Amino acid sequence: MAKLDGKIALISGGTSGIGAETAKLFQSEGATVIVTGSSQASVDKAKTELPGVEVLLSNAGDVAATKALVDQVSAKHGRIDVLFVNAGIAKFAPIDQVDEAFYDSQFDVNVKGAFFLLKHAAPKIPDGGAIILTASVAGASGGLGGGTVYGSTKAALRSFGRTFASELKSRGIRVNTISPGPIDTPILDKNGFTPAQKDAFLTGAATRIPLGRAGTSPEVAAAALYLAADATYTTGAELFVDGGLIDL
Repeated sequence: MAKLDGKIALISGGTSGIGAETAKLFQSEGATVIVTGSSQASVDKAKTELPGVEVLLSNAGDVAATKALVDQVSAKHGRIDVLFVNAGIAKFAPIDQVDEAFYDSQFDVNVKGAFFLLKHAAPKIPDGGAIILTASVAGASGGLGGGTVYGSTKAALRSFGRTFASELKSRGIRVNTISPGPIDTPILDKNGFTPAQKDAFLTGAATRIPLGRAGTSPEVAAAALYLAADATYTTGAELFVDGGLIDL
């Protein structure tokens, strides 16, 4: 029997990178998977690249859209057994170059959108369900240049992982957080990195990581599957998928 047979899994930000790899893995383990994308182009692309996965257009930073998403999924499928709050954006700038729009764009998606998706989805998750949040090592360390705002949003998600776990413990809903280190994902391309800049970032990261390399989306997806299906006695925890960057 597959690990997620008969489960309904909703993954926000699931059209590429970590979300898409997790969608494929969850589907291979028997789940009915729904993913969201923030643009029509990303949704159309994912419909081709993720056969059998339901792909929906949803603005992760829009509170009304998060409710509409949950209502749509629950109306069609009746429940959400596994919620993976993965949608997020990353922008970097020195403090003196941060303006209100830069700040708000990241907090709207990474924090406000995540909170209200959790709030709206929680009543639709059966007792014993699972919630997973994608944070980052940037939320646990101040060493990422230009990452003051981004790191703060991810620190908030780390807090949500603990506080929602406490709020939902009476229903047996497990809430856990994944904090990836440097991962080779399309988010680097979305940030405007040239191929040379991307290679330099990943090479530079590798020199700081005890395992000597950046991680991959499938490795993070495997951690998500563990928390969704296997970690039945784990809640309020944070799993660093970072090659030892934080701990060693």
